[in-house]
Amino acid sequence: MLEIGEKAPDFTLEDQDGKSVSLTDFLGKKVLVWFYPKASTPG
Repeated sequence: MLEIGEKAPDFTLEDQDGKSVSLTDFLGKKVLVWFYPKASTPG
């Protein structure tokens, strides 16, 4: 888990269109990263 103010490690995920997007693609920009549980799953 990250601490407040700690930089996130680089990672790559697919966007809604299936294209790979890396955190480093947004260097120098403000980024909001939002994770949520898969729909219709407990938790």
